[in-house]
Amino acid sequence: MQKTKLKHKAEHWQKRLLTFLKWVLLSIGIGVLIGGGVGTLFYYLLQWTTQTRTNSPWLLFLLPAGGLFIVWLYRACGVKQSRGTDLVLLAVRSPQPLPARMAPLIFIATAVTHLFGGSAGREGAALQIGGSLGYGAGRLFKLDEKALHVVTMCGMGAVFSALFGTPVAAAVFAMEVVSVGQMYYSALVPVTISSLLASGIASRLGAVPTHYILAEVGSGLHLLPALQIALLAALCAAVAILFCQTLHIAGRLYRQFLPNPYLRVLMGSALVIVLMLLTGTSDYEGAGTNVIARAIGGHARPEAFVLKILLTALTLGAGFKGGEIVPSFFIGATFGCWMGGLLGLDPGLGAAVGMLCVFCGVVNCPLTALLLGCSLFGYSGAPYFFLACAISYALSGYTGLYAEQTILYSKFRPQFINKRTE
Repeated sequence: MQKTKLKHKAEHWQKRLLTFLKWVLLSIGIGVLIGGGVGTLFYYLLQWTTQTRTNSPWLLFLLPAGGLFIVWLYRACGVKQSRGTDLVLLAVRSPQPLPARMAPLIFIATAVTHLFGGSAGREGAALQIGGSLGYGAGRLFKLDEKALHVVTMCGMGAVFSALFGTPVAAAVFAMEVVSVGQMYYSALVPVTISSLLASGIASRLGAVPTHYILAEVGSGLHLLPALQIALLAALCAAVAILFCQTLHIAGRLYRQFLPNPYLRVLMGSALVIVLMLLTGTSDYEGAGTNVIARAIGGHARPEAFVLKILLTALTLGAGFKGGEIVPSFFIGATFGCWMGGLLGLDPGLGAAVGMLCVFCGVVNCPLTALLLGCSLFGYSGAPYFFLACAISYALSGYTGLYAEQTILYSKFRPQFINKRTE
């Protein structure tokens, strides 16, 4: 009897070890090929498009042609433009398949959007590229449905990590963003390995990790700056709600009044070009990472966050491709720099807090926001970042960027609610 029990235990642990080794090998492959390879290629493609657009400002006037090409490309390949990142999130928690052609489509379409001056980010594309390729790798190895969910998250984390150079935040984001309140710990080892490898390979290939130098915050938590940051975080939660609602309303109005996607993208292009010309600057084209850096350095125009909200909504609602997270960084950093100065904070610290709070408010991922803050700005501000992210998470309510994101537990009481973001 004792020998039988020992045999069962030995078989049980052997099975666990083989499963562990299987996931280690799969995650290494995803981290190297999808994150380190495709993710780094995407990084350099976006670098090239940004530099080309900067050197040739007239490319903005070709935005309508770029939009028509994107609409045609998606329709020719039979993929709905409106699904995007939501389809990836759905594929993690349901049997919903991810089409393999999603990866090259979003790869090309995001580059076109950035090349011709559309106001968009890049991380939405990273999640779609990584998730689609990870899912495709799982299908290639004939993994079951549950395992497909894990490799999808591995791909998401790997490409996100390669683009931003923040592997810890990328890994946690891939596990946290799908169902808020439930971390997919079964994916912890493979997502961690994939993200770390992708970031390391991208760095070796010359990709520069995102990092900012922040003015000295000081050690510990002090009452006055904590109160100032708490108030700023509450205001940033309102900005996060405004951003999400503006995106959703713009998309709805476009579809209501311009059901033809070709007319929609032409009208959107015209509106974006006119508004860009009225601003008299190229700051709002593409992701606007240069503006984020200036804000963290203590300089931002008061109206910048409003213009970025409007231009991003006009761009993405019209059918262009990209992401919403880097625009949320732009919006949060510029708002935080301006409002933080009014509240008596160092404008650079205000920009950092605003950037994290608006990001947290739109994606409902407080742990990712905290880790991102530590990766981007260092650990000296961690107590303030934690306080700010907690307040922004609570006060942003149940709004969010992604319609397929679910919030499992109430933000105000220990109650299971399992509702989608509003």
